[in-house]
Amino acid sequence: MSIKTYAIIAAMLGLTACQSTVETQQQDIDLQGSWHIEVINEKPVIDYSPAQLTFEQDGKLTGNNSCNNFFGQYSVDGAQITLNPAGSTMKACVDALMDQEQRVMMAMPEITSGELKKGKLLLKDAEGKTQLVLTKH
Repeated sequence: MSIKTYAIIAAMLGLTACQSTVETQQQDIDLQGSWHIEVINEKPVIDYSPAQLTFEQDGKLTGNNSCNNFFGQYSVDGAQITLNPAGSTMKACVDALMDQEQRVMMAMPEITSGELKKGKLLLKDAEGKTQLVLTKH
């Protein structure tokens, strides 16, 4: 082999050794606090809607689904998020808020992941479709 071939092989080996490894484990998204619901299934919430989610440190989930208060649990593992609403109050509200409430309650169990993007928390389903868009209070 020629000196030129050795030089090329040495250069390639040197460059390969310089490659960095990517950390595959993601940090948990910091959900703690109150988040205002802005969008449900690509549909903006009604103006001045009280819809919000509150994530407490111990995994407790509370909030307002537009008309009623609800409670449940949540978990976070890296970008994986699950929301498990367990119950809610049973007040009657105007039809528009009752419809929005149903959309919130149907979206929450579908959540499997989350992403922070431009100050907003995007909660997505298993297919990657954004179910809820939230902003922190």
